[in-house]
Amino acid sequence: KQWYQRRVRGPSIRHFPAVLSNANRMLQSAKLLDIPLVVTEQYPKGLGATCSELDIEHCSIRCPKTKFSMVVPDVKSYLEAKDDRKTIVLFGIEAHVCVQQTALDLVSLGYDVHVIVDATSSRTDTDRVFAFQRMRQAGVFLTTSESMILSLAGASDHPQFRQLQKIIMTEAEDTKLLSFPTL
Repeated sequence: KQWYQRRVRGPSIRHFPAVLSNANRMLQSAKLLDIPLVVTEQYPKGLGATCSELDIEHCSIRCPKTKFSMVVPDVKSYLEAKDDRKTIVLFGIEAHVCVQQTALDLVSLGYDVHVIVDATSSRTDTDRVFAFQRMRQAGVFLTTSESMILSLAGASDHPQFRQLQKIIMTEAEDTKLLSFPTL
């Protein structure tokens, strides 16, 4: 997960309330499924901590950074220690900077990267859409929160399926991606 910080929010980020809501769906699902959560925060001294609306208390690692990519030494070491995991689910702010650079770095390290498009945004729709296009061209999988949640469950007989179903029964907030037919 990339950063959703206090000073980078609201009117400056396109569709922020919807993106935040969809990020929470992913966080709740990760917690239910016991999926490790890696949180980075871009220059928290200046931009503030992760928004209090996001429950990240269960994160495995929380790392401040000044590099745009979240593939900083602490995160890289953490990922290398989990060498049995080669799939990364990524979402955050901003799509064309931190999320894109992280996705490209992770692909170059051999990971399968899935970006949750309805939980990722930028200050402009242009930057957001072109970031998604560039990531797709680089081999990143673009998907939605509901699609990923159900993919992680695998089947309706998953022990946590009923709890996940409660999360997805509330329709994902619309982040206006359907108005961009090039995606």
